Amino acid sequence: MGRRFFFASERLGHAFLRAKALPYVVPAWMTTMHESGRESNGAEVVMSAEAIGAAVARMAVEIVSAHTHREAALLGILRRGRPLADRLAQEIEALTGEGPKVGSLATTLYRDDLRTGKSAVGTGRGETHFDFDVDGAWVVLVDDVLNSGRTVRAALDEVMDYGRPARIQLACLIDRGLRELPIRADYLGKSIETQPDDHVAVHLAEVDGEDVVLLHRTQRIEE
Repeated sequence: MGRRFFFASERLGHAFLRAKALPYVVPAWMTTMHESGRESNGAEVVMSAEAIGAAVARMAVEIVSAHTHREAALLGILRRGRPLADRLAQEIEALTGEGPKVGSLATTLYRDDLRTGKSAVGTGRGETHFDFDVDGAWVVLVDDVLNSGRTVRAALDEVMDYGRPARIQLACLIDRGLRELPIRADYLGKSIETQPDDHVAVHLAEVDGEDVVLLHRTQRIEE
């Protein structure tokens, strides 16, 4: 069965209230001047640093609540899914006293657009790495943006090549809609409505030097 998450219900209740109602304290090196709903260089600020931190804290509580009898392993989809997975692991450790295993998935070679010749192989995204057995494990995939669902499908294929997990779930910071496959997030930071030509940019301090989610909407000419 491996290590288990055991904690008092009262402790979880306090943590849930903290994640839902209280402001999330963001370390100084992660703070930004962005506020949700404001404009930043022509883009809409969808989530500020504080909103991102609060969402991660809430999702961690939800993950712990869903795994009270068994530990979940987190696999971050590169590039920004990995730092999100690390943050979730830190929050989970703060709640339970024991951090989950964390790994990375590159997914590039599993994308269907690559196999069909519609896309070139990308570089600089890093490599798949995790030092634990996924066979029989409860796995949570972690990504920054859920869009068509094809990246998640690639991640599922890659995980299954390493073993047969007992369960696989998905945690995402942003769901922008426009799904092409029947995939949804089990743990979600925020859902927004977008058009295909819009661009959602998730900035994380570990990669981009700041925490903010920006929405660049394409200007459309009305007929």
